[in-house]
Amino acid sequence: MERFIDAAPGVRLWTEDRGATDAPPLLLIMGAQAPGLGWPDELVDMLASRRRVIRYDHRDTGRSTWAFDQRPYPLSQLAEDAIAVLDGLGIERAHIVGMSLGGMLTQLLIADHPDRLLSAALIGTSALSDVPYVQPNGTPIPPEELPGIAPRLLEMWSRPAEDLGPEAELERRVEHGRLLGGDRLPFDADYARALELKVIEHTGHYATSTAHARADASDLNRTEQLAQATVPTLVISAPAEPVFPPPHPHHLAQAIQGARIIEIPGMGHALPREVHRPLAAAILDHTER
Repeated sequence: MERFIDAAPGVRLWTEDRGATDAPPLLLIMGAQAPGLGWPDELVDMLASRRRVIRYDHRDTGRSTWAFDQRPYPLSQLAEDAIAVLDGLGIERAHIVGMSLGGMLTQLLIADHPDRLLSAALIGTSALSDVPYVQPNGTPIPPEELPGIAPRLLEMWSRPAEDLGPEAELERRVEHGRLLGGDRLPFDADYARALELKVIEHTGHYATSTAHARADASDLNRTEQLAQATVPTLVISAPAEPVFPPPHPHHLAQAIQGARIIEIPGMGHALPREVHRPLAAAILDHTER
């Protein structure tokens, strides 16, 4: 079921609900510039076999309100939007799964709204904490010295945004997906193209907003709150991750009190078919604990 929720004056968020309405709710939070359809249908349906699954479009993505230039907001507002989605659907507490920026927003929810979470799962993200990562040999590494984004991605992100037409934009997205996927699983260009075409059809145009990249990110540190977290948290480690490569997941698991970590073989910063089943199994197992 699809519906729009008013998150703030002049801001409407598109949401979709799948699964039994009396099943435990599970909210999916996608990454920067990505709408809810960034969670592939096949993965959503696997989760919806045992959960009430909600995915939604962030502001300035998909069918939600695009108005950053008129009403700019800090990135932390996107976490409050997640709470607005729960409120709009009448959900008091939910399991929450966040990927990339969505994983950062989930950390904000762990820190600021623990009473609204049944559990949390974090995918392809970095810790909102300045505690050092402690290596297995006991040597601490400051977070700023952990491995950075893959050069090929940085180069692509540094190019100025150009409107070269829908076909060129589609191919750019497919290439972006190839780089995000890493180098351990085969890349299915046809699958990626079909997913991006669905996103464009859902959105109604092929423009990509830069709002999330321009939003104020100065108030995201939650070192103290994460160290005292009470929300059961699972960290997904992706060995082929090109954005937040290992040991970022292990640093994240150390920064959040009581967090567990599990590795999905071959996974990068994307959700190809090969990871759907093991990822869904890990999430469902975590939400049942």
